[in-house]
Amino acid sequence: MENEVKLTKLAKCAGCGAKVGAGVLAELLGDIRVLHDPNLIVGFDKSDDASVYRISAELALVQTVDFFPPIADDPYLFGQIAATNALSDVYAMGGEPKLALNIMAVPESLPPDAVHEILRGGYEKAYEAGAIITGGHSIFDPEPKYGLAVTGFVHPDRVLTNSGAKSGDVLFLTKPLGIGILTTAAKASLASREGIDLSIHLMTTLNRAARDVMVRYRVHACTDVTGFGLLGHLTEMAQGSGVEVHIDTGAIDLIPEALELARMGILPEGMYRNRSFAGSYVDPGSAELALQDMLYDPQTSGGLLIAVDRRDADALGESLMSAVPSAQRIGEVEEYRGGARIFLRS
Repeated sequence: MENEVKLTKLAKCAGCGAKVGAGVLAELLGDIRVLHDPNLIVGFDKSDDASVYRISAELALVQTVDFFPPIADDPYLFGQIAATNALSDVYAMGGEPKLALNIMAVPESLPPDAVHEILRGGYEKAYEAGAIITGGHSIFDPEPKYGLAVTGFVHPDRVLTNSGAKSGDVLFLTKPLGIGILTTAAKASLASREGIDLSIHLMTTLNRAARDVMVRYRVHACTDVTGFGLLGHLTEMAQGSGVEVHIDTGAIDLIPEALELARMGILPEGMYRNRSFAGSYVDPGSAELALQDMLYDPQTSGGLLIAVDRRDADALGESLMSAVPSAQRIGEVEEYRGGARIFLRS
């Protein structure tokens, strides 16, 4: 199949690198009136990962949608990655995915077996998550795209948002960084086979285990690190929570090959959009430029960024060690003193 169809050659951008920049998105949504509903716990005005609507005192509905152009040539892998990424938004809210709908755009020339493999990849990841794909919608488009609209459940009192971080919290990250750079290099045949395999493994690893661990502790905020990069998502968390964050760059798991590629200037377009959005809120200290680029790198199906009460930090870190691809204790939350929101320290 991979020899027959080169999906990434049909797309200008790959995966979450195709995401509209956070700053542009905020402007587009800025003056849209939001209907007030006391049961809407989280809406689009919160810049969060999903919406949450209270159904009863014991149950809330989590809804999200995510789709993007191919980030892998193999249709089955593309389907898996896109589904894993879409399901992640529910996990980031502390929820459990239950139902999903396919969203698909395909060129008329794409072979039917390729379309089938994209869908099969999505279905298998949804089933691994315990969710059921019940239908969907498809259209013809010169550029292929695939993803899911996902519905999950969460207790209304246990919803996690990206704006609840508190001074004193400790920050954890659950996957290494560099996926966007590796996939960009892969499109130009500049990434090693090992690097490509690692990126595929990370992008197809559900954040289910990370979610199952974190809900046992006093977590105040969470988001998944995707198209806006670590610093973009950290900026949203810091602004939404009214805090500043101090990051130990030496504690961040950077994929070595991706760092070397960044030093060579092989960077995704989305990295520049992320820097444009978040750069003015970041005090980089003496951090190497390539390292900064890694922190702005748009991740596809990245890990969870968790702000946990300091009293639970050691226990959470120990529990994550055996559950996630890379359990990293990357920094701390402090009271906002004005000026920059994010401070990088080596």
